[in-house]
Amino acid sequence: MDITALYQIFLSCTGVTTDSRNCPEGSLFIALKGDTFNGNAFAAKALETGSAYAVVDEAAYVPAGDTHYILVDNCLRTLQQLANYHRRQLGTRIIGITGTNGKTTTKELISAVLSQKYNILYTLGNLNNPIGVPLTLLRLKAEHELGVVEMGASHPGDIKELVEIAEPDYGIITNVGKAHLEGFGSFEGVIRTKGELYDYLRRQGNSTIFIHQDNPYLTPIAWGLNPVTYGEEDNLYINGHVTGNSPYLTFEWKAGKAGERHEVQTQLIGDYNFPNALAAITIGHFFGVEAAKIDKALHAYEPRNNRSQLKKTADNTLIIDAYNANPTSMLAAISNFHNMQAGGKMLILGDMRELGKDSPGEHQKIVDCLQEYGFKDVALVGELFAATRHTYPTYPDAPALIAELQKNKPCGKTILIKGSNGIKLNTVVDYL
Repeated sequence: MDITALYQIFLSCTGVTTDSRNCPEGSLFIALKGDTFNGNAFAAKALETGSAYAVVDEAAYVPAGDTHYILVDNCLRTLQQLANYHRRQLGTRIIGITGTNGKTTTKELISAVLSQKYNILYTLGNLNNPIGVPLTLLRLKAEHELGVVEMGASHPGDIKELVEIAEPDYGIITNVGKAHLEGFGSFEGVIRTKGELYDYLRRQGNSTIFIHQDNPYLTPIAWGLNPVTYGEEDNLYINGHVTGNSPYLTFEWKAGKAGERHEVQTQLIGDYNFPNALAAITIGHFFGVEAAKIDKALHAYEPRNNRSQLKKTADNTLIIDAYNANPTSMLAAISNFHNMQAGGKMLILGDMRELGKDSPGEHQKIVDCLQEYGFKDVALVGELFAATRHTYPTYPDAPALIAELQKNKPCGKTILIKGSNGIKLNTVVDYL
């Protein structure tokens, strides 16, 4: 079946699902494959529980003469082609966002700001991969005035693949840092891959990007594009500086050199979130959102999902940043924690995954940083930190740390919790 015929079927459906456990009435089920499952095997169940049609790519799963099955060559490729076709039919202006750190938070802040004036579609959670991006695009409706689409990467070519599906009109790279080095091969590989967003926009001609002028790695790869700048320099399109960070981020901003000053009190932890907030202001201002409404949106935004969350328990104050970790974000979190005005500081840090050959050196740098700052109360979790040179207590995994916390629970502490999601440091929160 060609994509135009499938598109007509899509339009008759209530939406798209790839999960046979969640098939709304009248939906279009697309059977994807993973390392441990074959979605084709669940097509019949999807039709039984609500889906109107099932797209499959193995003929053995299609009952003879059943028109509710649609046979294609490759379901994932079909999902992506359908999303791209839909995006082209609607022509909604789309802002593509990628970056090593902060892209999900920045996407949330941008969406909160733009929603003050526009009907916005934006990526839910971190559905930023070759499945999540098309599913986001297929949620586009005619009434959406702007789309904010997040794109993640762990290998060269990942962003190139995603921009060719989403075809963004504008772009923002939040930053480039040391993450997924095992997949990228080097830090230079990270820069090139994130830069694939710029490459796409450059080919379109006369494209606008929103660029953090304080990041030294972005300007050299931004040639041939129309930059809308933000950062701390007084003459930038949007500029500002941090005014407080104990514990919540407070900052001032203005438009250009002579703009009116605005002060914003956020519910974000960490001065490393300042560029993320400035990015949202820049894009909001560019699209004509009133300054007062920008400030209101940033003040109201509450971080969730273990991303720079502040939680007060009966015994301690927790800064939970356990969704992900890489050398760049880990050093930023530790530096911010060092500068924060708080008593009884303690750090619980977990291994940083997917760093490949750079892993031993990068973990040693983190431990050296802790020692340079003079932190005494530290717990390190994971075999990678255990292999470094230090005098801090180490635990092989989160359950081992929990066992220790059950015997010796900290009290009256301000505790930073950060590590890669796979270390499961979020499970220690209930014991603090």
